[in-house]
Amino acid sequence: MKTILVADDDQHVRYLVKELLMKEGFQVIEAADGAEALKRLHNQICELAIVDIMMPVMDGYKLTVEIRKHFDIPVVLLTAKSQIEDKEIGYLSGTDDYLVKPFEPKELIFRVNALLRRYGKAMESNIRIGSMLINKKSYEIEVNGKTFILPLKEFELMYYLASNLNQVFSRGQLIEQVW
Repeated sequence: MKTILVADDDQHVRYLVKELLMKEGFQVIEAADGAEALKRLHNQICELAIVDIMMPVMDGYKLTVEIRKHFDIPVVLLTAKSQIEDKEIGYLSGTDDYLVKPFEPKELIFRVNALLRRYGKAMESNIRIGSMLINKKSYEIEVNGKTFILPLKEFELMYYLASNLNQVFSRGQLIEQVW
């Protein structure tokens, strides 16, 4: 089950987006401001973030910049700010998509699924780190021309860690993602 962070200071919008995403089979984590969202991202693995721009403590632009620094997940800015200048700042901050409120619920789902598909393709391919090749299709690891076949869970753990280089995970996070 994929986890999505919804960061918006309006609890009604958070509730609406959460219900919409849960109906589609996603797990949802909520945050009422940018600082809280960043804390939640550091404590819980998320595959995507839906962020409002106008939030207290840390706005959506700054949050998007911080997400880009520390995480490799798609970001959708979901906001009432509809001016082209606002969109420009959003994209310059690093957002992958920009949707203006009020929005069509189905369109949000289409965009979320498209972004997850796009980011997911990189996760499904082979991973090369130095002389090591991790082959997702054959579940084999090749190092210096020698092939290793690991037990399934060990392979999945290796693949997950290789897919998320330079990130630290707690034991609980690894168990949730791999087991």
